[in-house]
Amino acid sequence: MPKKPRGPLRQGWTTGACAAAAAKAAYAALLTGEFPDPVEILLPKGDRPRFALARKELAPGHATAGIVKDAGDDPDVTHGALILSTVRLLDAGRGIVFRAGDGVGMVTKPGLPIPPGEPAINPVPRQIMAGVIAEVAAAHGGTGDVEITISVPGGAELARKTWNPRLGIVGGLSILGTTGVVHPYSCSAWIASIHQGIDVCRANGVDHAAACTGSTSEAAVQRLYHLPNVALIDMGDFAGGTLKYLRRHPIGRLTIAGGFGKLCKLADGAMDLHSGRSEIDRERLAERLQRLGASPNALTLTRAANTAGEILALSQSEGLPLGDLIAGDARAEALAMLDGGTAVEVIVVDRNGAIVGRAGF
Repeated sequence: MPKKPRGPLRQGWTTGACAAAAAKAAYAALLTGEFPDPVEILLPKGDRPRFALARKELAPGHATAGIVKDAGDDPDVTHGALILSTVRLLDAGRGIVFRAGDGVGMVTKPGLPIPPGEPAINPVPRQIMAGVIAEVAAAHGGTGDVEITISVPGGAELARKTWNPRLGIVGGLSILGTTGVVHPYSCSAWIASIHQGIDVCRANGVDHAAACTGSTSEAAVQRLYHLPNVALIDMGDFAGGTLKYLRRHPIGRLTIAGGFGKLCKLADGAMDLHSGRSEIDRERLAERLQRLGASPNALTLTRAANTAGEILALSQSEGLPLGDLIAGDARAEALAMLDGGTAVEVIVVDRNGAIVGRAGF
């Protein structure tokens, strides 16, 4: 891992945020003849970053704007990459069509949030882009019917440093982001914040905390329990760091919530859930499905599956409670790590935040 910069870590912006800002600038230029520079966008959690344009090209019927990605102090492979959005006008009623340009990958295998045959532009960046297009259309009399092509020069080379090829994303990078914000990746800083969160829970008399791997699982827990913000621990991939600290500083009840893939790893005893440091064990998942009575075809497909999501879908197609089994095994691993003192439940969610497995207290 690159050396942590001194002082507070500086946050950055995702490829999705950069693409959306560039799309807004390009569409505004099409409708007004001028590029807004800098260009401001609204992100899902209320942030309003302003981006300087690195490229401006206006032609009849289409325009291109470019933004150099600033990932802050995060050692992000796409830091410094040029994110280009080309916007073309479409006939009224066509809506928004997304295209993959140079350096942006295409999805070729199931199990990802975008189906095969689509550009690897994730749902939240698409939503942000739809929002800025609607905003510009309302302000300047457009219809909002456009084709948006995202390009990242050199993206195919950068993608080789990611897990995209293994996931079946070919030809380049994914356009990512769930909040638009890049929080600097630092194991020590993140684990320290987990410890502080647990300390605050205890100091405030919180008897039920939730350790979640991300915002989707956190939202699922909140729909169940409506816990105070102080009870929410942003565990991320650091299950081990969370559980080891709780072993020394217990809280009465702990809900662990996360996506199916990450909790499959915890169920198999992994305490670091990052995709670069642990993988799902397809053979063990097949063994679990076999115990649940899966068909031979499902077992074969599980062993060859591209992603955990694909395996979950296989189990659901046969009506098998694989999520509950994973939750139970993950709960057993967590309890073994805690060595008493804290009651545990595990909630498994899918990419849409629906609960697909649960092992109660």
